[in-house]
Amino acid sequence: MPGSEAIAIALLAASVLGMPIRSQEPRSSVRQYVTVAGTVERTDPFSRALTVQTSAGETQTIYVAPEIKLFGELKRGDRITAYLTESVIVAVRPGLKPSVPVDTTASASSRDPSGRGEVLQQLKAAVTVETVDLSTHVIVYKTADSRKVIRTVVDPRLLDGLKAGDVIEITYTRERAIDLQRAQ
Repeated sequence: MPGSEAIAIALLAASVLGMPIRSQEPRSSVRQYVTVAGTVERTDPFSRALTVQTSAGETQTIYVAPEIKLFGELKRGDRITAYLTESVIVAVRPGLKPSVPVDTTASASSRDPSGRGEVLQQLKAAVTVETVDLSTHVIVYKTADSRKVIRTVVDPRLLDGLKAGDVIEITYTRERAIDLQRAQ
């Protein structure tokens, strides 16, 4: 299981959604075949986890399918590109209180239409919005343990209607990498 820093990164690496005062239908962002490029920091052959430092300076853990042979050849410093599927869903509920991440993997199902995806981890947490900058697609939020997190949101429409003080529940689903290539 990733550490708390990795969980926080995983929760909102893709994007963040908001919760206005009244209930709304959950909004979601599904990214099929997301590309993650960076430099290998470390590999864990037991869990098949690949820790990558992106050009933006973020550290991301990617789980690699057993059929991808390149994983066994990688070493620290190698540049790679990984392709995976991920999604973020926010359920808007009045009166929600911030919470620590809860692992909901057991009840998750893959959204990969190719059938090759496998949900590796699904996390759910509630956070408090501090600021939203629609022009740069950046949100600042505070976690239940009082950490301040700054995230760039990939899908800017997910920020619509957000304001400081909103509490948002985020469900982040990460699936196994379906392809891995050395970067040129």
